[in-house]
Amino acid sequence: MKKILLIGKLNSVIKETNRYLSQYFHVQLCSENAGVMEGMLKIVNPDLVLISLIGAYDIDTSMFFLLSDKYGHIPVLTIGTKEESSRFFKYYEGGQFENLIRPVENTAIMQAVCNRLGMERQEAEQAAAEEKGGQDARKRILVVDDNGTALRTMKAMLEDNYEVALAVSGAQAMTSIGKKRPDLILLDYEMPVCDGRMTLEMIRADADMKDIPVVFLTAVNDRANIEAVLKLKPAGYFLKPPVKDRLLAEISRILASAPQ
Repeated sequence: MKKILLIGKLNSVIKETNRYLSQYFHVQLCSENAGVMEGMLKIVNPDLVLISLIGAYDIDTSMFFLLSDKYGHIPVLTIGTKEESSRFFKYYEGGQFENLIRPVENTAIMQAVCNRLGMERQEAEQAAAEEKGGQDARKRILVVDDNGTALRTMKAMLEDNYEVALAVSGAQAMTSIGKKRPDLILLDYEMPVCDGRMTLEMIRADADMKDIPVVFLTAVNDRANIEAVLKLKPAGYFLKPPVKDRLLAEISRILASAPQ
């Protein structure tokens, strides 16, 4: 399956687009921030970048410069009204960027994505069916960390054994969980704005998510911090960076004892 980096505000439009395209592609959500986007580009290595232009005047315009300057080989599809896309007019002059006029149906988005990827819709559907048929038995691990290097390291540790999803914030984690429930969550305890404790509280407050085992990752090795982590009663915790063999063994143990 091809990989898409979907950039935009976490609203109902993005969630619906994400839900629809995830049937046929690997979709990774990303916030509208050039620094975060560059980190996710390195981690995901997408075949296409899809940007929602809703709220165009709040969008970090340096994203467009970064894509055209450093990632000109990646096709970019934007979705916005004529007024929203007009702010980025100069980028549409080349072949890398293309805009779909909003409002637009998901089927039209799908067709435009396939066109940009140089494939027929039937190819995308077949690739998705083949991959899902071969990976249904793989457990899904969601890794949540605001550090791109840490995400890349964790993905490399886990991807041979598990289906790995990534999130760079607590808010993005909640969206990812809503899209496809993970079997286990590896959650960074020290994150800005919405830290690990707050993210865990949101997970446990949702009846459909509260039983997902959560393992904390913390970079602070002192008694007070560890006691604070343990008071939240996670399924486990590891000091960063974790040792691969120990981490895989603990994940296997937790998944084996989790309710089916």
